[in-house]
Amino acid sequence: MSTTKPLILIANDDSIYSKGICVLTEIMAEMGEVVVVAPDTVQSGMGHAITLGSPLRVTETQDFGPNIKSYKCSGTPADCVKFGKHYLLKGRKIDLVVSGINHGSNASIAVLYSGTMSAAIEAAMEGIPAIGFSLCDYAHDADFSHCHDFVIKIAQQVLIHGLPKGLTLNVNFPAKSAEIPKGIKVGKQANAVFRESFAERKDPYGQPYYWMDGELENYDLNNNTDLDALEENYVSIVPVKYDLTDYEELELMKKEWEL
Repeated sequence: MSTTKPLILIANDDSIYSKGICVLTEIMAEMGEVVVVAPDTVQSGMGHAITLGSPLRVTETQDFGPNIKSYKCSGTPADCVKFGKHYLLKGRKIDLVVSGINHGSNASIAVLYSGTMSAAIEAAMEGIPAIGFSLCDYAHDADFSHCHDFVIKIAQQVLIHGLPKGLTLNVNFPAKSAEIPKGIKVGKQANAVFRESFAERKDPYGQPYYWMDGELENYDLNNNTDLDALEENYVSIVPVKYDLTDYEELELMKKEWEL
């Protein structure tokens, strides 16, 4: 790692006002020069959406004190990274993008829905090393105290070794408990899906509306997955690529399909 302070861009999906991004910003400020660009409202579950049909409004804030440049953005997590790279930090080399710390797990299939991970993936698409951090606790006042040393360790490794272009890390922390996490496990994304249910309710005018809920069904038990690691009280890391091509099937289709 260079003796020059690394330039670190921070984003999230829980908004600039969340506890998780405050914790992450404090930790990253120990390591380098930090710039925060985060949504002005909660953008959970937005995935990789970007804003095309309306203008972006970006306002400088003092939410992290006078020594840290921070901006709230009306757009999505992916918008925040785009704006940070191509406008606010245009012409400067960003050494690392970190997203989170998300309130709630982004393990397994949640990676596809997550605005937190989409901010990190957006950075990876730009060739910038990136990490998405999430905590398996949805409470607004969740306890992140056990995450500090792991965030530092993982971020340092990425700054030292870099990441291949197009790859980002999906890091999930178990919820705070009496037992500290046993360590870090690198594994694969669990094969699991959400099974949704919809509760029908009535508004004050008697019109129906629907509230979505659901449960995660895990088909991949005891197979070195992120869900296994979290269940065993380890910090989970999954290397994630945005290229969704199935190369095996691609070769089969070239050989067998009559197109």
